[in-house]
Amino acid sequence: MTQRLKRSVHATAAGLVANAVLAGVKLTAGILGNSYALIADAIESFADIASSLIVWRGMVVADRPADADHPYGHGKAETLAAAAVAIMLLIAAGVIISQSVKEVFMPHHLPKPFTLIVLLGVIMVKEGLFRFVGRIGAEIESAAVKTDAWHHRSDAITSAAAALGISIALVGGEGYGAADDWAAIFAGGVIAWNGWRLLRPAIGELMDRLPDEGVVEQARAIALRVAGVNGVEKCFARKMGYGFILDMHVEVDGNLSVRAAHDLSHQVEDAICAAVPRINEVTIHIEPSLSLR
Repeated sequence: MTQRLKRSVHATAAGLVANAVLAGVKLTAGILGNSYALIADAIESFADIASSLIVWRGMVVADRPADADHPYGHGKAETLAAAAVAIMLLIAAGVIISQSVKEVFMPHHLPKPFTLIVLLGVIMVKEGLFRFVGRIGAEIESAAVKTDAWHHRSDAITSAAAALGISIALVGGEGYGAADDWAAIFAGGVIAWNGWRLLRPAIGELMDRLPDEGVVEQARAIALRVAGVNGVEKCFARKMGYGFILDMHVEVDGNLSVRAAHDLSHQVEDAICAAVPRINEVTIHIEPSLSLR
């Protein structure tokens, strides 16, 4: 198991344990305390458990080396996990909003004051998890772990919205019971926005969108510093899990022998991979310089 995988599993495991405990606490408190916002918050936490399991499995598969059936490796499993978690956020948001809209027009019992204490504890725990998991996701540059972190932040947001709605209902008294449901609707909207925001880059990676990290410009500059390279006609990159795969067209003296051109292409590949360790593979296509064609 690589160090990167170990750190991602550590972050995911912490989230799993916390979500399992918090989901049970919120569901029980929501039922006993007459708070649909808290019940909706519990639903989001149960979705967090499933998302953490997806992230864990995606990272394990992505860490596998290339094999005969997957010559480019298994890195896309990490991107698929990120997309799946983002879609789960959208589904959870839809369930929360649709059910809350129905509850708005139904008779209400005021939520119990103790539900506020539960929510304040949940907000502190989930915000702490967001920071912990998010820091690891940023350090190992994992879209799946970053998305899982935002699942924790979304839970903190729903809890904050629920606390606001319950506070309004308790202060306003009879006639303000629906504030709890309006809070759940607002929280659902925030979750949906985060889900879409996280889904877009995952889809981009699955569609082999050009990475934004500047890897193409960096690789092009390195290739041009290799003696014998007269120019770089094309350079394309796609992300595969944590690393990148490049396709590059290099311009050389058209009078070079096949062996000399072959050796030069390996020099370019070695120089790029040495300077940018995240570039796992470079396919070089040799072109004669424009002036010699």
